[in-house]
Amino acid sequence: MLTIYDHLPTGLLQRDATRLHEILPGPSLIHLEGKRSQPLFVSLLLHGNEVVGWQAMQSILAKYQQAELPRSIYLLIGNVAAAREGQRHLDGQPDYNRIWKGEGDGPEAVMVRQVMEIMAEQLPFASLDVHNNSGRNPHYACINRLEPDFMHLASLFSRTVVYFIRPDSVLSMAFSRQCPSVTIECGRPGESHGVEHAVEFIDACLHLSEFPAHHVARHDVDLFHTVAIVKIPAHLSVGIQGEVADLCLPHELDQLNFCELTPGTVLAHVSPDRVGSGFLATDEEGQDVSERYFEIDDTHIRTRTTVMPSMLTMDTAIIKQDCLCYLMERLDIR
Repeated sequence: MLTIYDHLPTGLLQRDATRLHEILPGPSLIHLEGKRSQPLFVSLLLHGNEVVGWQAMQSILAKYQQAELPRSIYLLIGNVAAAREGQRHLDGQPDYNRIWKGEGDGPEAVMVRQVMEIMAEQLPFASLDVHNNSGRNPHYACINRLEPDFMHLASLFSRTVVYFIRPDSVLSMAFSRQCPSVTIECGRPGESHGVEHAVEFIDACLHLSEFPAHHVARHDVDLFHTVAIVKIPAHLSVGIQGEVADLCLPHELDQLNFCELTPGTVLAHVSPDRVGSGFLATDEEGQDVSERYFEIDDTHIRTRTTVMPSMLTMDTAIIKQDCLCYLMERLDIR
């Protein structure tokens, strides 16, 4: 299902994300030559409703139409079918950022293996995966290894850096075995600052000749470690306070992202006929750690200990498709 180009298809830059399907038949890998031959790998639209990556690349590629790119690029444009509908992914599709183990014989797995084989031959300089958030979060970078080049790449985007190893089927994890890789989170779709920030970062990476050998200084980054993923059990419905659902989230819950929550903070209200049901939190080993972080007090789900969430969203469809949030702890740079 992967289409490969050695040029920018005519008219592509004039299409917004919802119209890329008019030119691209599906996921596409586009190779563009630059002054430095070792390529920068950039992926975007792995989630069809997260358009910041395409908007940033439209700006960058328009800039270099009359000048040579500072470095070659391999550009992966992901789920154009979902982008057409403004959806994270379509019904019946896997999440395109949860397929990068390349396991199985399905078309997406075959595509993943093809991309990884091509890029293994090209020895990429770095890998950038560009995303939006559905909730209110600061702009931040995610890495899967704590080596200096990964840290330098991440800190080039933001001083807020998140280290995680689960989920382990994301693109950045797969590319971390080939080159320094990062996922950048650029705020919510439609925010111009997110596009501007992504443009600045990608352009800076195109001009970067090498990564410093020394470690990033402690005062240059705020480093966090994702210790748990929080999901809503499949048998429970979720809504916003005032709606009819098994679990109802307070209004403005996503304002708590990257805030240190004290024990007793209310994160949800439980329907009286569902008292006893709550969140499902799993740690890096896949173990259920729900009781470590949460308790149910009458009809409230409260934090049991001090925690810091990220990616809290008020989009209940995304909560059911993916997760409610991640829980983090501060991590010292050694």
